[in-house]
Amino acid sequence: MKKRYLIAGAYGLAGAALAARLLSRPRDVHWEEHVGRLPHAEHSRFVEVEGVRVHYQEAGASDASPVVLIHGFCASAFVWGDVLLNIAAMGFRVIAPDLIGFGFSEKPRDGEYTIDAQARLIVRLMDALGIKRAALVGSSYGGAVAACCALDFPERVERLVLVDPVSNDDVKNQRLLRLAASPVMGDLVSPLIIDSRRLMRWRMAQVYADGSARHLVSAERMRAHHLPLRNANAHRAVLRTLRRWNARRVEREAHRITQPVLLIWGEDDRDIPLGHGERLHALIPNSRLIVFRGCGHLPQEERPAEFAGLVAGFCKNRDK
Repeated sequence: MKKRYLIAGAYGLAGAALAARLLSRPRDVHWEEHVGRLPHAEHSRFVEVEGVRVHYQEAGASDASPVVLIHGFCASAFVWGDVLLNIAAMGFRVIAPDLIGFGFSEKPRDGEYTIDAQARLIVRLMDALGIKRAALVGSSYGGAVAACCALDFPERVERLVLVDPVSNDDVKNQRLLRLAASPVMGDLVSPLIIDSRRLMRWRMAQVYADGSARHLVSAERMRAHHLPLRNANAHRAVLRTLRRWNARRVEREAHRITQPVLLIWGEDDRDIPLGHGERLHALIPNSRLIVFRGCGHLPQEERPAEFAGLVAGFCKNRDK
């Protein structure tokens, strides 16, 4: 009997600690409070898109050819920090937004949080910035968003760069994502998973290739990645994105993409293996596949100079 009471007491304490942790979370993250620690903060801008405040970074001449960089799941414009200015210096107007629910963009309670909705956001952002057509560069989940822009708004997309893109739902089979997406348990556990610096460090080490992980998994880079996620509104957006994740149409409809497409893949990508890239290359009629040897899921961070040059060259060459 005494043992039973001890177990019940331990569960009660654990539940109270969990409740306190959840209730003590900040509601949102505010750009103004963190501007001093953000990369390229002087390039940050805000614009209202269909009633939602969207944060983006912009570099380059306003009359140059536009390139829109779209980040992945649980990420932000920070993933483009090492290439934003380089691509702009090569003659482009570069726009790197935070998707709705991520980074410093608004995280509305009634947000749709689907890939198709994020694609509409990109096009409406282009409207707000006076951009008729642009080259889209999408990384991981952002690759699915970019591909859906090309499928649903082909007249707005001049060419497409897909960087280790999500093209189906296989990535959702990862153990942590399955746990986070589960009913009830996901609501309780996800904030703890997202807030854990130890898990964040482990996750980042998995994302990068072994040779890159040591210098990329730094305290500064971890803080920049982690900061926009440590609030209740971001936790809600992450959960809704996971639970409404449907990327199967990318692979199913890839044959309909008519724009010139550059597929960039890290040879050692553990999240979305190279086989996915080879399959997309076979499905998309006007596509090229470039493989970065000894590189993981984020070539723009692992090989920024080579990546920026490749993207700029592709976007400048109107014959390919």
